[in-house]
Amino acid sequence: MSQRNIAVTDQAIVSADEAASAECPLREVLALIGDKWSAQVLVELGDGPHRFTQLERAIEGVSRRMLTLSLRNLERNGLITRTVYPDAPPRVEYATTALVEEIREPLEALGAWARRAGPAIVAARQAYDIRSPN
Repeated sequence: MSQRNIAVTDQAIVSADEAASAECPLREVLALIGDKWSAQVLVELGDGPHRFTQLERAIEGVSRRMLTLSLRNLERNGLITRTVYPDAPPRVEYATTALVEEIREPLEALGAWARRAGPAIVAARQAYDIRSPN
């Protein structure tokens, strides 16, 4: 395929993504903050700026790669900032933006609900698995 055709294809994909986002902003936002790590990062940063290793220690089970990808995605979408301080060695801190302030309370409430509902969800799964012949 020629370079020109690839560029047109890439433009069509971007345009389709932008159209889907405009039609369903809820889906876009849920995809952004609803992945396995992003919501946890945002809740953790609710306590104030954190360095990468602080986040890595605070979020159980996250790999360095997935944390890096999540942070980049959140920064790209304007939900967090990345500040590099010219120390030796350089120090980098992540913090939430004003956009997150509007959803902080619902995120924290969702996290609290998840902790409370976790045992009931596990029990429901186990009961279903016992009833289900699969």
